Amino acid sequence: MSTVAISALPVGTVINAADVLPYVQAGTTKQISKTLLFTSPTMVTPILGTVASGNISACTSTGMVLTAPVLGTVASGNISACTSTGMVLTTPAIGAATGTSLTATGAIVSTGTAGVGYATGAGGAVTQITSRTTGVTLNKTTGAITLFSAAGTTVAATFTVTNSTVAATDVIILNQKSGTDLYDLMVTAVAAGSFNITFRTTGGTTTETPVFNFAVIKAVAA
Repeated sequence: MSTVAISALPVGTVINAADVLPYVQAGTTKQISKTLLFTSPTMVTPILGTVASGNISACTSTGMVLTAPVLGTVASGNISACTSTGMVLTTPAIGAATGTSLTATGAIVSTGTAGVGYATGAGGAVTQITSRTTGVTLNKTTGAITLFSAAGTTVAATFTVTNSTVAATDVIILNQKSGTDLYDLMVTAVAAGSFNITFRTTGGTTTETPVFNFAVIKAVAA
């Protein structure tokens, strides 16, 4: 039998079910079918590039390397041990997620009733002592300040809140949580590490300990 160069063989365009390929196993020439090659093959630690199409939803992958995959909706599986760089997730449904930071170029919105805000543990509370102009310290991004017990007055008073989480560009949201008298509240002199609260009643003179709530909104100048 003469030797035929591979380059001289006709070029196939498809593999049909009835096609076979010859191969040598332990010195014996045998034939291998399309079914044996491509139906339920076992691949050991394959390295895949960009997968253009197909269904791998039922796969259990061990040692597989995916280069810049584009994932749609992931229904199940475990990717908790993955370190993903440059991955593009299209409309993923994310449940309870934790992380250290999130950067978005579009709006971050909530369509549920919980809203967008701080989680448990982000806030704190502090009580003013000595007088209503005595400063307080609370190094939290949100919290409650209980004022010193005194009579309400329409004369404005100011105290300083020392807070290491505050930057000079931040915005402080402030409101009255409790108290019989109603108060006008103003935030002034926001600086790195502190802000001032100026307040006065709208006419009440009740001796009490009202509570003011605050929240720090992180902002930048440019």
